[in-house]
Amino acid sequence: MSAATAHDDYAQVRVPTEARYPWLSVATQRFGMLSAFGQFLLGATLGFGQSFWTAFWSITLGAVILEVVSIFLGIMGMREGMQTSMLSRWCGFGRAGSAIIGLAIGVSLIGWFGVQSGVAAAGLGALVPALPVWVWSIVAGLGVTAICVYGFKSMAWTAYITVPVFLALVGWAIVAELQRHSISELVASAPAGPELTLLQGTTLVAGGFIVGAIISPDLTRYNRSTADVIKQTVISVTLGEYLIGLIGVLLAHAVRSADIITIVTSSVGWVGILVTIVGVLKINDWNLYSSGLGVVNFAGTVFGRRVNRAVVTAAIGVVGSVLAAVGILDVFVPFLIILGSVFPPIAGIFVAEYFVVKRWRADLEATRHGTDVPPVAPQWVPATLVIWLVSAVVGYFVTWGLPSINSLVVAFVLYVVAGKAGLVRGYGVGRTETYDDAVAHSTGSGDVSGGERQTVGA
Repeated sequence: MSAATAHDDYAQVRVPTEARYPWLSVATQRFGMLSAFGQFLLGATLGFGQSFWTAFWSITLGAVILEVVSIFLGIMGMREGMQTSMLSRWCGFGRAGSAIIGLAIGVSLIGWFGVQSGVAAAGLGALVPALPVWVWSIVAGLGVTAICVYGFKSMAWTAYITVPVFLALVGWAIVAELQRHSISELVASAPAGPELTLLQGTTLVAGGFIVGAIISPDLTRYNRSTADVIKQTVISVTLGEYLIGLIGVLLAHAVRSADIITIVTSSVGWVGILVTIVGVLKINDWNLYSSGLGVVNFAGTVFGRRVNRAVVTAAIGVVGSVLAAVGILDVFVPFLIILGSVFPPIAGIFVAEYFVVKRWRADLEATRHGTDVPPVAPQWVPATLVIWLVSAVVGYFVTWGLPSINSLVVAFVLYVVAGKAGLVRGYGVGRTETYDDAVAHSTGSGDVSGGERQTVGA
């Protein structure tokens, strides 16, 4: 594998065995994603609108959803060594459908990147008010962009530094605040803001990281075994959701506010600003990194050519920084609720195709050894797009139960039924743009289902 491809972080090929990492290295990054400022902000949102125990059960139910989704998709990523939107070509969506997935993930994570950059900018503005917050938004965004341009390795080193520092600062904040309050009083106190129900809270928790669960292959393609995927997921999700989330709940009860800057500065003064900055740094690099991977797949599919991941990452980092500057943080909660309905069906379809229907599983297995991916994929899978739309509508409009679970389960069941009935079929053939012209070939139009393979092995 060329140095150029390695620097591109294997954006459109499989991660080779020799480029994979020990599970603790990958787990540190996963824990950084879940223990960073996003969970702190989410915990504060729950604590402002829920009692402690209602928030506890919201986190519990949401965490279970995230762990199950993350493990199944993480195993897929580890086995195939491919990033999420690339893998989706052979997991029910086809080449054109994968472009939609890539674009959806890219746009969503640019939004998350803007949210987190806005939080960091608010903290920096409070610390150094000489510059307006919108300028700090751009500074914070471009700082994270510089880390992501260099890829997985630089992000790993960032995690080694920022995760321990963030946990230490959060520990200091909670100890300082609880010295002025009784834990039993905080647990028993009523929330200060408008009520959030258990279902709303669970949707916020699951929706808040559902994109993170769906993009698990972006991370786990660097894992070496199924056991590694399970260990890192259980540890990171459990500790991240409970440790940081519940601390956010308690601090929101103590300060009677959902404003993170108010919470941390009232607890430990200006040091709280460091909590903000360090916490944002770790979560935001993955927002930007996975957004870049999604856009790379979109560009490759739509324009039929490879684009450099580092260049794409730099470009969308600028876009995300501008979004932060114009105040995307103001729509934080509605943004989470929408994500909770739109993205779970993707996970349901992935799991149904890969583990049950297996229409294109043979194509993946035939090229699994090495870095090559299947040379062709179905261009469109109409049944999948219909299932995704129906499931998302169910998740958004059906108020009974948990919307995230509703849409995921509906997508899984509909895809399995359609697959067993022979309705899941590919139409047209799309050649993998990274495959060498001398090896890859187009087979013309028609069905390219796993049962009638028309691809070339590695």
